[in-house]
Amino acid sequence: MPDNAIPAFSVSKTRGKVYSISMKVLIIGSGGREHALAWKLAQSSAVEKIYAAPGNGGTVAEEKTENLSLGGADPVSREGQAALLEFAQKENIALTVVGPEAPLAAGIADRFRAAGLAIVGPGQKAALLETSKVYSKSFMEKYGIRAAKSENFTSLASALAYAEKRAPPLVIKADGLASGKGVVIAADNGEAEETLTRFMKDGELGEAGKSVVIEEYLNGLEVSVLAAVSVGGPDGKKGVIKPFLPARDHKRRFEGGRGPNTGGMGAIAPVPDFTPALHADFLDSILAPTLKGMEAEKMDYRGFIFFGLMIKEGRCHLLEYNARLGDPETQAVLPLMDSDFAGLCRAIVDGTLSDFPIEWKAGAVCAPVLAAGGYPGPVRGGDPITVNRAGLDAAGAKLFVAGARREAGGGLRTSGGRVLAVSALGGNAGDARKKAYEALSFVNFQGMVYRKDIGVEHGEQYHE
Repeated sequence: MPDNAIPAFSVSKTRGKVYSISMKVLIIGSGGREHALAWKLAQSSAVEKIYAAPGNGGTVAEEKTENLSLGGADPVSREGQAALLEFAQKENIALTVVGPEAPLAAGIADRFRAAGLAIVGPGQKAALLETSKVYSKSFMEKYGIRAAKSENFTSLASALAYAEKRAPPLVIKADGLASGKGVVIAADNGEAEETLTRFMKDGELGEAGKSVVIEEYLNGLEVSVLAAVSVGGPDGKKGVIKPFLPARDHKRRFEGGRGPNTGGMGAIAPVPDFTPALHADFLDSILAPTLKGMEAEKMDYRGFIFFGLMIKEGRCHLLEYNARLGDPETQAVLPLMDSDFAGLCRAIVDGTLSDFPIEWKAGAVCAPVLAAGGYPGPVRGGDPITVNRAGLDAAGAKLFVAGARREAGGGLRTSGGRVLAVSALGGNAGDARKKAYEALSFVNFQGMVYRKDIGVEHGEQYHE
């Protein structure tokens, strides 16, 4: 094995019912989340083969896993979805798992289900909970989900007039998907006016910014709760949402929650300050009414969901939904799962999630992200990544690749802004953090940057 091969955690025997044997699985996506999915699915004795479309330099090195290009098929386009569907039918793929949001917004889950294929991901209508901020906020209000107060606008003049009368800071959200650039926290009225003009008049975000949500600013502690969802299957069973361990993402680029927003500079799980009382409040005020709304709206939601929470004055407020697993939260949460992940996915699509036991290992995970210099702005690619595998093994860490490609000789080179996550499992939060930063010292590439405070007590206080 080459020196920069990606080591794995030592894995305890997974639990949970195994639904079939010799499954072929297709994962759609190319980021760190998808690498974590491939790694976790490969642990299942029920999984024979995994195809990652298109995958990355980490997925291709995982056990049982092969990257799949299909001529560069884009899972967002109709042509790309048709190519993936044809492949899944030809290869008798038993299960498809969708990682990112864009293919879900484009209806890939509906297309696969119409062809009789099992796929983990919400239908296009259900994915609106993430893909349309206007729809999402209307859903929260309709079903009494505790959230920040907001107003929706399609007229620039009306939005400007509303913003002028509100005390800053103001949270301005583009309605549609905007590749992480659609949320701005305007510190004053001048920044609010400039942001609204860029979004709604100048068309900086295209159609995504033609309508906007202006939301009150909530200051507190953020928590991410990922969950499995099974609502709207063909058998008409009562829906269920099963939450995972809470996680915390650190989105700002610099220590202490400063600087621009990013896709995530690191995550921890579980969250020490997410108390049993807060968990109970989340179940009552956010999860339960969300499930009620999904069923009332007759959604086909068989997949994963992300609850982005703000904890303020001892109560949970919902900031946003994501219609999939979070990144990099997945890289912190999945190493703690002690159930068969393939079995969990089958339970989601088969309508048996209520009977599936999700169990967790003791301990905690800290997963700082290594990024290319200049991130989240323009970055260069192609820099070789050196990995001291013996050091990583000794630290008990796992590398999850996000933006790196693997060369024919086995080496890794950077190919994106967020390059790697270093996930370390420890006996407690402090132990996990110590191991993660020890392991981080065994990885290097030119221009490598990272935050030094992932997993500090109580995290950050800011509104993403």
